[in-house]
Amino acid sequence: MISRLRGLGFVLALIGMVFVAAGAFAFIKTQEGYKSLNAFSAAQDVQLTYNDKGQLADAKGDTTEAQGIMALLTEDWGYPVATSELDPKDPIVNTASEYMYQMATIAYHTLNSTVTVVLTEPVEYKGKTYAAGSYDVPIDGRYFSQLDRSDPLQGPARTQAWSATAHALIGELGVGTATASALQLALALAGLIGGIGGTLILMGGGLVWATRPETQPVPVLRPANVPA
Repeated sequence: MISRLRGLGFVLALIGMVFVAAGAFAFIKTQEGYKSLNAFSAAQDVQLTYNDKGQLADAKGDTTEAQGIMALLTEDWGYPVATSELDPKDPIVNTASEYMYQMATIAYHTLNSTVTVVLTEPVEYKGKTYAAGSYDVPIDGRYFSQLDRSDPLQGPARTQAWSATAHALIGELGVGTATASALQLALALAGLIGGIGGTLILMGGGLVWATRPETQPVPVLRPANVPA
């Protein structure tokens, strides 16, 4: 029985070593991913702006717009911002929360923009006639799908406001967010795998230690009236 437990201990320790090696491999690949993401972010050199108090702000140091952007991100979109990822000492956008904040910045400016639509001739739509001329069309918090493309004013306005550039930037930032989040999950998984391996090694080593042969003979107690 003891020899079987001892053998089981060696097997557990061996399996634990495999898990530790897998965790180390996952950790190394995760670090390679972080290195690549940071290099890509540094090449783009997109930076967030902070005031002298370390608060997100505009170029003039005003935090009003930044508060609106953060409200869009956390309240309207429900994104759980990690404040630890918003570092004034490292303003380059390279973390999941920074990518999402930059995405919200583009969306915020687009949603609150006003574009000019010029009609070269009168247009009738749904019983209403729009005279030729220039119109200022507020986007008024409407997303691309919420603007009527058949409307003579909303149609051109949505193309101007929600341009291909805006969509491309939002898409690119979304990829950055997904990549950063995936790397965080990969790092956690690497730690979990390594932790399982360490636990198995500890259990296996404990079994081997507990079943080690005794180095000293165990004394046999006999009743006093029984001759040796």
